[in-house]
Amino acid sequence: MVRFALPLIASFVLAVPVHAQQKYEPQVGQAGKDVIWVPTPDEVVDRMLRMAQVTKDDYVIDLGAGDGKIAIAAAKKFGARALGIEYNPEMAKYAQANVEKQGVSAHARIVQGDIFASDFTQATVITMYLLPALNMKLRPQLLQMRPGTRVVSHSFTMEDWEPDETSSMDGRRAYFWIVPANVMGSWNLDAGGDKHELALEQKFQKLEGSVAYGAMQVGLRDTRLRGFVISFAYVDQAGVRRDFTGRVLAGGRMEGSWKAETGGEGRWTATKK
Repeated sequence: MVRFALPLIASFVLAVPVHAQQKYEPQVGQAGKDVIWVPTPDEVVDRMLRMAQVTKDDYVIDLGAGDGKIAIAAAKKFGARALGIEYNPEMAKYAQANVEKQGVSAHARIVQGDIFASDFTQATVITMYLLPALNMKLRPQLLQMRPGTRVVSHSFTMEDWEPDETSSMDGRRAYFWIVPANVMGSWNLDAGGDKHELALEQKFQKLEGSVAYGAMQVGLRDTRLRGFVISFAYVDQAGVRRDFTGRVLAGGRMEGSWKAETGGEGRWTATKK
């Protein structure tokens, strides 16, 4: 019986496929669904998360998670909940193993999925390192997210959606945006009983507009839209500048406070026509 045991064991070992004996290790430049894999340097990961001002109250979703380092850093350094979406099944398993090795599986996970077929609307922060064409393909979906959602991209922009901030590190760049509220159109403005029509033109976070005083249109000054926070100013018929700050609310409403350069102040509201 001993004579037959050794050949049988040898046959079993030889029957195991070579690839099953090898541990998966990603290679820089390996092909993916739409991109090749190039890891983001640790210092860039840290800078991206700091640009987004990530805290323990955030839910970070990394689109194209690769080896999982952004999701891991968000959980380990900043205490955030984090999810990485990775198309390559082997890479997704590898990244999830990294999550577990780093001891952050209670706060982070990597799943296999297609970012263009995934629901990431619950994120408060989106991170990505994708090609320009993919950024542009995602842009409409990103702009439909909750106002105030923060978006950070390594290396590549969103074309004419200009970033709110750009950071350079040893020749590498990171770009940061805050998803703006949609305020374009005509509004009924009530500033302490002083009622006018407010007209706003919008291109992403950039605003122009006017306030109507009868047949006269007064142009807005110092307009700013940062997520759901809005500010603008105008000079009224008496030549007095009024500065408005406030928030864009659901249901086509805005509200806030105003202050005149002569010392008057009060509350304001606006409802969309």
